[in-house]
Order: sequence, then C-alpha cells, then structure tokens
Amino acid sequence: MPIDIGKARDFVYRQGTLFERALFAWLFDDGSLERLQQVILCYKNPDGGFGHGFEHDLKAPQSNPLALEYLLGVMRHCGIPAGSLLDGTADWVEAQMNADGSLRNPPQTRDYPLAPWWRKSGGQTLPDSIVGNLLRFERATPSLMEKTKRWALDNISIESILANEWLFMAYHAYDFFFAMDDYPALADYQSATIDNILACARALPESQYDSLFAFAPTPDSLLAQALPAELLTRCLGHLAGAQQSDGHWRDQHELPQWYTITTINALLALRRYERC
Repeated sequence: MPIDIGKARDFVYRQGTLFERALFAWLFDDGSLERLQQVILCYKNPDGGFGHGFEHDLKAPQSNPLALEYLLGVMRHCGIPAGSLLDGTADWVEAQMNADGSLRNPPQTRDYPLAPWWRKSGGQTLPDSIVGNLLRFERATPSLMEKTKRWALDNISIESILANEWLFMAYHAYDFFFAMDDYPALADYQSATIDNILACARALPESQYDSLFAFAPTPDSLLAQALPAELLTRCLGHLAGAQQSDGHWRDQHELPQWYTITTINALLALRRYERC
C-alpha cells in the first residue's frame, strides 16, 4: 500500500509531544525552523543541560545526560542546525563528569517517572555518544574531549565493540569513533564498528528493521554503501509496508510513547531513499 502521509500527520498531531509536532512540521510541511528551535529551548535549563521529559524514558525536569544524548541524536539524524541550542552545553557535560569520565545523573531523576531499565543508574552514564555528537556540532571543548578520550581508552575495546549483539546499541561506538579524528588506532575502532553494525544488520529481526536507518540514513552514507543491497532493499520494503491503519509505525519494543518519533524516522528514511 502507498504511504499515507496524511494519516501519519494525524497520528503525530494527535499523539506527539509539542517537539515531535514541530519536528514533523519542519521536516514534511515546510514548518518553521525557528519555531522548532524555540520548542527545543523549552526543554533546556539555565545550567546548559536539557530535561523536562524530552527523552520519554526519563521525565525529571532536571538536566540529565539521557535527554541531551537523545536530543543530539535527533538533531544529527534529522539535520537540525544547532544555532544557539547547545550554547553552554559542553560545560554542563563536563560538570557532570566523575573522575573516571563517566556521567552523573541528578538524584531527583528517581523522584519522577522513570523507565525501569534506568532505575538502577538513574539515567545514562556513558559519555561517548554525547561527546561525539557535540564534536560533530563543533561544540565539544578540548578539556571535554580529553576526558572522554581517557574514558574511552579505559572502557571501550575492539573486542567489546565486536561483542555487541543489538544493532541499536552500536550507536555508542558509531557516534564517538566516527566523530573523532585523533585517537589511538582510530581506523581499527572504526573498522570494528562497521563490522559490528554489518553483523548485527545481517541478523536483524523484522521488528528492528527500522533501526538500520539510524546508521544508513541516506543511500550515499558509508553504511548504506557497505550493506548488502538485498538486505537494504528488504528493510526498505518492510518499512514501506509497516504503516499502521491509524498512520503510525511501531517501535521495536511496542512502546506507544515511541511510536511518534518512530513514525517520523520511518517517513524520513523512506523519503531519503525515494520510497515516498
């Protein structure tokens, strides 16, 4: 069946957050970038971090690493210009770093709705994706980069990258090592990351096909060129046929709060690959 963008729009505007509605408008309806950036700033705190439930799994208003990690990933994937959105954010990240480079979460996160898988840690503690994407936006300070590189050298090995079995989780290595240009044996880490993504993609269950396009966002991207053509075609075909009767796409965990951004990502992938 053809993609029904009208039904997708109805779903996003019926179920999505203000940010998700503004993002849909900017991507698909010639909506205002200025308005989208203003909406994002509603989630930013005076300390330079982000909170207020921007990431659906953690609803605390306090600035927390998970909200920032999610924001940076969406900005990069969707091509949202940083403008002044990230002013002061690198300083906030560095202020949250423990001596070993891991990230602290405000204790108040446990006072607000929190997904059970984050209950123990209180949120994200790994700095790699956050700092890698800050670097992509030219917002990472030298001291932040140095602390994160030391953390990575202590915590990420070629073996640990290759041992990953869940495609979604490959974003940690991907976001960090493909943003770096100065790291010991960088080419080896990048090669291992690609090998792991390809291995996970080959074993990908149908319910996770959409996650492939986080790593192969456009036909000319590095991973799209490296993937077997048959696998890419199969994933695109599934995505094109996975729109639900009320307009949305399901996420891999069947969590309704994630259906809206999954719908936006599916439409974006299909448009970029000229399937809609």
